[in-house]
Amino acid sequence: MNISDLPFGTTDWSSIEPTEHRGETGMATWRTCNFGPIRVRMVQYSAGYLADHWCSKGHILLCLEGELVTELEDGRTYALKPGMSYQVADNAEAHRSSTETGATLFVVD
Repeated sequence: MNISDLPFGTTDWSSIEPTEHRGETGMATWRTCNFGPIRVRMVQYSAGYLADHWCSKGHILLCLEGELVTELEDGRTYALKPGMSYQVADNAEAHRSSTETGATLFVVD
């Protein structure tokens, strides 16, 4: 990743208007900022959330609260707890997220 032409700034995530994204079950609430080609999000998943698609977008993701399960299309699963992260490149390994309890994430893509 090459970060250029981005002056210093701060983000008050509570002031960013949320958007809702339904999963197969549950809801994801995104607060999104775009900095040139870089999208940065604070994402909250409701309890019982299951993504409605396999994602092939690259991300760097940090779990802040709750527990997130990420399933890869080949069947492998990874549980993220607060303080854990994952990273995956665009078109590298399709993945989808779920959570029984709910989770809050910080995502850069």
